[in-house]
Amino acid sequence: MKPICYIVGACEPGELVIDGSRPSLIVAADAGLRHLERRGIKPDIILGDFDSLDEVPTGAEVLRWPVEKDDTDSMLAVKECLARGCRTFALYGCVGGRRPDHTYANYQALSYLAEHGGRGYLIGGGWAVTAIRNSTLHYRAGRAGSISAFCPDGRAVGVDLRGLYYPLENAVLTSGFPLGVSNHFTGKAAELSVREGTLLVMWEDTPAGALEVLRENE
Repeated sequence: MKPICYIVGACEPGELVIDGSRPSLIVAADAGLRHLERRGIKPDIILGDFDSLDEVPTGAEVLRWPVEKDDTDSMLAVKECLARGCRTFALYGCVGGRRPDHTYANYQALSYLAEHGGRGYLIGGGWAVTAIRNSTLHYRAGRAGSISAFCPDGRAVGVDLRGLYYPLENAVLTSGFPLGVSNHFTGKAAELSVREGTLLVMWEDTPAGALEVLRENE
């Protein structure tokens, strides 16, 4: 069984839920180390340029990059752990805060994972976000709350939304119109699929519930 890669970024992550029943790789992305330390969780890897941490840490495996680089610290973590064979990612501390540009960059990291044979889940603030490409996302029955699906780039062709309040069948979503916003779970089993392209899916969830969706869709 391949490990789940947990990446913890600099934003306040809230509750950190880690599945202790299976192998894991825990990565602190720069100042994400502080959140792990406060919770008594030891990372396997600490990486980044450490401009937010204001020091080069010791312990674990430390990977340092220059401040002037093309990747964010969370994207560095995604690429590093993809190269190590991880395919399923849970990202905490990667949404909210004072940097909406970094939140958007982390949405792009989800698309990058979907394009490179992985799947990532941003978890925090009462929501979870993932990206699927030419694939399907399943939810068990019994769920409530809001769910939205967007095309993050170009066109998403052959989009089906089943078991939700507003269904779609063989639809086309584009990056220029939010047709998939503000849908709802109905309590029935649900699935979202796209034949060609990428969907960015956001839904209301707890960290434990988001990890349940992660496991159901591996």
